[in-house]
Amino acid sequence: MPRTNTTSSATSSTTPHETASPMSHETASTTPRETPPVVSSETGAGTPASPGAVPASPAWEELVTSALLGTDRRPPAAGTAGPSPANAPVALLDAAALHTVRRRAGLLPAPPGARPESAPADPRPPLPEAARRRLAQLLADRAAPSGGGRRGTAPDLTELIPQWLATANLRGFRAPAALLPPLLDAARARTDLRPQALTFAGPLGLWLAALNPEWKFALRGSSGGSVRPDVSDPDAVRRLWEEGLFAERVALLDSVRTRDPGAALALLATTWSTERAEDRLMFLDSLRTGLSGADEPFLEQALSDRSRNVRSTAAELLSALPGSALAGRMAARAASCVNPDRTGGGARIAVEAPHECDTGMQRDGVVPVPPTGRGERSWWLGQLVEAAPLTIWPKRFGGRTAQEIVALPVADDWAGELHAAWCRAAVRQRDPKWARALLGSPATPPSNGPGTASLAERSKLLATLPGDERAGWVADFIAAHGLSEAFQLLGVCGVPWAGPLGRSVVDALDIARDAGSYPWSFSGVMGLAERCLDPAEADHLEVLTTAQDEPEGASPGAGGYWSEAFQRLVSTLRLRAAMDAELA
Repeated sequence: MPRTNTTSSATSSTTPHETASPMSHETASTTPRETPPVVSSETGAGTPASPGAVPASPAWEELVTSALLGTDRRPPAAGTAGPSPANAPVALLDAAALHTVRRRAGLLPAPPGARPESAPADPRPPLPEAARRRLAQLLADRAAPSGGGRRGTAPDLTELIPQWLATANLRGFRAPAALLPPLLDAARARTDLRPQALTFAGPLGLWLAALNPEWKFALRGSSGGSVRPDVSDPDAVRRLWEEGLFAERVALLDSVRTRDPGAALALLATTWSTERAEDRLMFLDSLRTGLSGADEPFLEQALSDRSRNVRSTAAELLSALPGSALAGRMAARAASCVNPDRTGGGARIAVEAPHECDTGMQRDGVVPVPPTGRGERSWWLGQLVEAAPLTIWPKRFGGRTAQEIVALPVADDWAGELHAAWCRAAVRQRDPKWARALLGSPATPPSNGPGTASLAERSKLLATLPGDERAGWVADFIAAHGLSEAFQLLGVCGVPWAGPLGRSVVDALDIARDAGSYPWSFSGVMGLAERCLDPAEADHLEVLTTAQDEPEGASPGAGGYWSEAFQRLVSTLRLRAAMDAELA
């Protein structure tokens, strides 16, 4: 049967030739052979060929155009189509094949690159086989396309990768070499995975990352969470500090600071005056680790830095040292603004906000210009109270405790500003007594509480409390107010959730189901429950997986959706238990 002059036949037949030998790649990596000249593969022009040479062929672009349009609409150039139009498709394919052979024959392979050094050894034990298969499953599911729509009852494996990596690192296993590429791909796509993924990848992962530009994030030191540099060799430390890339220097400073805070400060001081402002800011932030009074002289000098951001960070660090000179200056300023009110009959707090922001205040980190919509005096007051040591207030108010001080009425509607500043001070100074006082009772609605109504600020206050106390406070809050405002508070609780907290969350979800709402109104909390509930609770939750009769006025189909959501919760908890056992 004769061939048909169609676009599809020509296109599908020529594509393999084109993809098998793309011109751009070959010319970039090879050099011309110094042999008798051949006709240019792109233009058909060149030095006259010998009598036995192959005739000139049309440019590759012309062949592609004929293939796309069809040989009946765009016949190949003269000399390739043969004696009749019926042979044009065959002639086109022959010309493409000849063109490809000519191009390959006229080029030499490029010189080989230097062989990379051998990968460093990793002394950690290998993964158990069951855990290796599980990791492969988690990484393969990450790359699978999302189905969209309803989630169904299957666990979301991608959300379990961080927990799996944390457990594997805790137990000291090394990553299988064959799974390092997908692991590094996962870490490239998700920055939250990088610290755990790069720790698990170990020295072999860093060696491999150096060979692939797509994984260069792994070489960025502490910003990517990679393995920390060795700081046992003083000469190597000095050389890396003076010659290394910025990210390597940040990682080095973090490592030295963790091991010897004084040595890190001395190392930073050697080049401080020559660093760029943005680099000084990052290096200064490293001093948060192991911050002590020994850092005060250096930080005091940084208060005179040319960069406003550097000055602000230095002031913040100094205010976290209650015995520092800056803390004393801020205490004096704050005490002049906040006093016991002796004009009324009962005890209360009087506030007189500062009338100006002088140069001394600005040097100590007070930002003079407030945000849009904020008054200057309240803005300055908040910064002074935030930076003042909380220990000055009991003396200022006749020996009262933090709880008693917070309960005092504040004159002239300054309570919101004053309490918000105390909240920030409690977080900065990591003071659990003041945090408890400002949180108040979990049964009290946030809008009526003693501190701030902001859930973000309350979450920061909770983070200063011991883990068990934090979980208990959030459990009582959920029991009193439900889940609508609990998501941020749950995020600061330790994993797995303590028994009372887990039961409080499940009870609140059960109540929400009985109310007839859809489960996706609580999708954030349900996702946290899948990752944070104790896997041992799976059997106790089995009763919630059965579909119940929908109450009157319930959203249509809500019962089935809730059953599906609880089935997914139970299956995820059981999968987490299996993962933990495989890594045991």
